Amino acid sequence: MGFPANGSSQDKPYKFLIYGKTGWIGGLLGKLCEAQGIEYKYGSGRLENRSSLESDLTTVKPTHVFNAAGVTGRPNVDWCESHKVETIRANVVGTLTLADVCREKGLILINYATGCIFEYDSGHELRSGIGFKEEDTPNFIGSFYSKTKAMVEELLKNYDNVCTLRVRMPISADLTNPRNFITKITKYEKVVNIPNSMTILDELLPISIEMAKRNLTGIWNFTNPGVVSHNEILEMYRDYIDPSFRWKNFTIEDQAKVIVAPRSNNELDASKLSKEFPEMKSIKESLIENVFKPNRKTPVA
Repeated sequence: MGFPANGSSQDKPYKFLIYGKTGWIGGLLGKLCEAQGIEYKYGSGRLENRSSLESDLTTVKPTHVFNAAGVTGRPNVDWCESHKVETIRANVVGTLTLADVCREKGLILINYATGCIFEYDSGHELRSGIGFKEEDTPNFIGSFYSKTKAMVEELLKNYDNVCTLRVRMPISADLTNPRNFITKITKYEKVVNIPNSMTILDELLPISIEMAKRNLTGIWNFTNPGVVSHNEILEMYRDYIDPSFRWKNFTIEDQAKVIVAPRSNNELDASKLSKEFPEMKSIKESLIENVFKPNRKTPVA
């Protein structure tokens, strides 16, 4: 089965088939396609239903397929702990079925995955600046959600048509969105304060469309370079949005008492993505330019 070579472009117009219409990333992808004049359709088939996916591909005849579907759980990943079969069906069976159907049709699949499959360890210590690379083996299995995501990433390595994007703690300029990491932590009663790699969707989702156009495949740490802590984000929120905003910190040990499954904290090495897209901003720079400045409510100093 031949796939378009990495870095190659094509003559015929792009046509994207996107799964995850009702999801945050899926919805944003549609808007980006409209803004760029790219023809797109949302998949109507369920990922775990192979014949419905084959029907979508036959009807739409896409040049590229994007998977932004799957289960993260509502209101959070703790849901997956008590809905394990549903989580496997969507995140493992569904994703693998889509990858397999795309491979049969000679199509590249851009798969929005997660970087929450690592945690700081002795070789990648907190604040060391040493991030996990694309080829590193996941070491975080604290939550069932992360466990399924690590399993499927390992299996997808065998599919040469898949581009796996490790998204982390996604953020956008839409501060009303409940999925936005900033919106989440401003509403928590208490927050931990740990530096993490994160994904600024306003900057990186257009990059993912460009990655499809370049026919890039393999695993990519899909985060802005560097790390930012909860407190650093909340300080920006206070300085740009709400000067009266206050928050309280608590330890990971205290956090563990109010959540079902442990959470992943890590730094991902974004140098592979930076090399391909050298204009990409560091996480703190991107936060200010793409999120806080456009939303500024405080007077400019």
